[in-house]
Amino acid sequence: MNLLLDSHALLWWCADGDKLSRRAREAIASPGSTVYVSVASGWELTIKTSLGRLRLAQAVEGAIEAYQFEPLLLTFAHVRRLSDLPYYHRDPFDRMLVAQAVVEDLTLVTRDRKIARYEVRTLW
Repeated sequence: MNLLLDSHALLWWCADGDKLSRRAREAIASPGSTVYVSVASGWELTIKTSLGRLRLAQAVEGAIEAYQFEPLLLTFAHVRRLSDLPYYHRDPFDRMLVAQAVVEDLTLVTRDRKIARYEVRTLW
């Protein structure tokens, strides 16, 4: 399975706590899964860190490397798809993750119920 982690899913995976659902945890840990983390999530988490709203145990790039996740860069194809999305969700980072998941044919690992309104595969 090809997965794209929402920012909170990445944080909860790294924290190794119980906030991540069992189903999501199993999918991420599965040897058959390729797990992607968007640069948009790195951007979002860096902004929250710089505003003092979040403390990270390690940099996002370090977490990607430590867990052997794949970085997902932003492309103009993602931006074009973003312009077609209805405004079910106002968060620009979440909207970009939806666009990336659609374009790249990924399953988005998220607890965000607003995202489920989009035509995108989700897992929680």
